Amino acid sequence: METNVLKRIFFDEHRHWDRFVAKHKDKLRPNVLKEVEKFRGCGNPRNGFKLLVCEGCHDLRLVPYRCKGRFCTTCSCGETEEWSRLLEQDVFQVNHRHVVFTIDEGLRDVFLLHRAKLLKEFMDEAVRLVKEYFEKKHKVTPGIIAGIHTFGSRLNFNPHVHMLVTMGGMKKTGEWKTYDFIPFEMLRKQWQTVVLKLIRRKLTMQEKKQVQSRLQKAYSENGEGFYVYAPKQRGNVKQQLGYIGRYIKRPAIAVSRIEAYDGEYVTFRYRDKTDGEEKTERIAVEEFIARLIRHIPDENFKTIRYYGVYSRRIKGLCKKLVSVWQKDARKWIVKAKRMLKRRTWGERIKEQTGQPPCCPKCEGYYEYKGEVCLEEGILQIKYAKCSVTKACLERMIEVVTGVKETKGSQEKEKAKERFEKRRERDIHMPAV
Repeated sequence: METNVLKRIFFDEHRHWDRFVAKHKDKLRPNVLKEVEKFRGCGNPRNGFKLLVCEGCHDLRLVPYRCKGRFCTTCSCGETEEWSRLLEQDVFQVNHRHVVFTIDEGLRDVFLLHRAKLLKEFMDEAVRLVKEYFEKKHKVTPGIIAGIHTFGSRLNFNPHVHMLVTMGGMKKTGEWKTYDFIPFEMLRKQWQTVVLKLIRRKLTMQEKKQVQSRLQKAYSENGEGFYVYAPKQRGNVKQQLGYIGRYIKRPAIAVSRIEAYDGEYVTFRYRDKTDGEEKTERIAVEEFIARLIRHIPDENFKTIRYYGVYSRRIKGLCKKLVSVWQKDARKWIVKAKRMLKRRTWGERIKEQTGQPPCCPKCEGYYEYKGEVCLEEGILQIKYAKCSVTKACLERMIEVVTGVKETKGSQEKEKAKERFEKRRERDIHMPAV
């Protein structure tokens, strides 16, 4: 199945998304419309592009801008990998636990209907339980990175919290204390009480009357509390962090899980949590779209948050305190002055393949020459390395916008010839 299958499902000749919007426009959140439209334009050169030129054969490569949207699977895969890489370098190099807090199945619709009121505090309350246990029991402040997932394996609405928790914490003196136990069975009952109180606290009297039976059922049918899971992590610390980091930030569905699309129905794989087996489900496109878009977060809603010694406000101070302590204790937990930066596209390709992006024709390296961006609905040249590049970009804009679409290939060949002539002139020009 081709990688752009999700785009075909939404925007092919059947126009499923446009028909879905016309039918359900009054029920769709504004941010859903915004994110899906960003996904529609992802990779379209009409929204801007960069120009790369091969140093050997002068082959031109147009690289369109990406949407960086929260719904786009193409953008989210690269973003997830990069976030995970930065995470495993930036956190304390100690063992971590992957802790999961879930809720009763009957309460999922309550969170779906009142997501704006409940989801933020839902994550905060789960973290508070873990923090309070460590602060009271061990007298330390742990580091916690929490992420909220609203999706299950079948794309059903199933809000639950994933946490990356340090197996240790910092004392007020800056000393680091280790431990290796989380009483998740004890936390189950506390978590059940916290969730039920949260719903009653945030909903109005009329809304509480509508869900009272669900709350009562969720309490009576879960005698041991809601499910809390905290398996021990084994192996290399960085591998643990990389795996858990990718899991916390992963999208609702990977394109590789979509097995078939025939214009009317979508077939996708999922792992059944009840028996652990992999199964397939075939549903209508409208149902597939409805399941998928409900997991698009509200605008400015942070699905990943940092707490304790990982809190953005005090993380720098905590690293300095631990750094002072570890010099005396000679236990090197973290490098406080490590500088981290995001990798460029070329750097990622080089790390994966061992060499920079190469031309498929002559295996020469591509050189960045300039780029075009969209300003007030018009493509404008943002940067051009030289006058020849500027002329080439102007012709590309004409081709991309359809002004000279029929002559697109001819213009590309002419631009290539200009680069070759300029290169020959530079080679034979005597030094001044």
